[in-house]
Amino acid sequence: MLLEKPTTMIPVCQPWLGEREEAYAIECVRSGWVSSAGRFVDEFEQQWAAYCHRAFGVSVNNGTSALQAAIEALDLSPGDEVILPSLTIISCAQCIIQAGATPVLVDCDPETWTMNPQQVADRVTNHTRAVMAVHLYGHPVDMQPILELCERHGLALIEDAAQAHGAECLVSDTNSDDSKTWQRCGSFGAMSCFSFYANKIITTGEGGMVLTNDKHLDKRLRNIRNLCFGQDQRFRHESLGHNFRLTNLQAAIGLAQFERIEEILQRKRHIGQLYAHNLKDVSSISIQENRPWAKSVYWMNGIVIEEKLGMNAATFATSLRARGIDSRPFFTGMHDQPVLIARGLFSGESYPVTTRLSQQGLYLPSGAGLSDDQVATVCQAVQEIAS
Repeated sequence: MLLEKPTTMIPVCQPWLGEREEAYAIECVRSGWVSSAGRFVDEFEQQWAAYCHRAFGVSVNNGTSALQAAIEALDLSPGDEVILPSLTIISCAQCIIQAGATPVLVDCDPETWTMNPQQVADRVTNHTRAVMAVHLYGHPVDMQPILELCERHGLALIEDAAQAHGAECLVSDTNSDDSKTWQRCGSFGAMSCFSFYANKIITTGEGGMVLTNDKHLDKRLRNIRNLCFGQDQRFRHESLGHNFRLTNLQAAIGLAQFERIEEILQRKRHIGQLYAHNLKDVSSISIQENRPWAKSVYWMNGIVIEEKLGMNAATFATSLRARGIDSRPFFTGMHDQPVLIARGLFSGESYPVTTRLSQQGLYLPSGAGLSDDQVATVCQAVQEIAS
């Protein structure tokens, strides 16, 4: 039976903007401070850093720039290695390569889809300089073993929290050997990186930020994002940097979004719980497990298609689209990326969990502005296709 072509699509994600964002943007335009200086940049940096229990926030023009600035701030050398998950966006590996270092991959947990801490421990060598922990689709990495590993080996920890605004992880309390405490994603390690792209929980349209507690890294990051201008003679450069600046206009929207973060997180978690409840009995798919040590923010609500259904994620997505529902595939693993293989990376390496998730995983509409009825429509379609 042919389905009629839908007149409208339920989108994967749309920014949830309101009157406050509009008011701040108008204020910014009227002030004339629309470039990379102004009160909104300063306030957004300060408030986001404080929310994540950090001393310093350095805003940049996107999440990729945040990762690149953080990796460059480590001053890596050829032969240095950085461990990261294969299941992530290519920006994570790209910034390591561009810094002259070598990305070293690990597979992910088949239920949380985040990097496998035991494999991280197995990949540490004398050349390892850093670990990049990537929280995925709103669920944190298991940070306790990663923190212990980095401390034991003297490794820098870079936290990619682009998809985990407001998420939390249960870790040992530094003030007590016996108790544990909830710690917000973005507060771990030497530096943490955020994206504020249009589909993120907090958005500036395009944008990002690097957070740190180290005043020397803060200074280094600010130089990197602003072309490393000279201190005494502005146009005399001792180092090379980038034009990674965030505009005051973007920061105005970001600050307004931040002031609504609890409302946004409440809605995201509600949508995630609706999906979990409505899809729990569909045996031919699985959803991301939310571990007891994690407080997910359900940035994206993914499903993995069981092979017994006889279709992969691309086929499933086509069936959803025919019913007026948009979706997106999971990341392709770094070990399967043609551009990285052509560079001689990851030859002969296998990451079976990542490969399966890349082939069988997709995420469903997840924007905070979705109605309960829209979520119900998506769930009904998934149930019909998966039956």
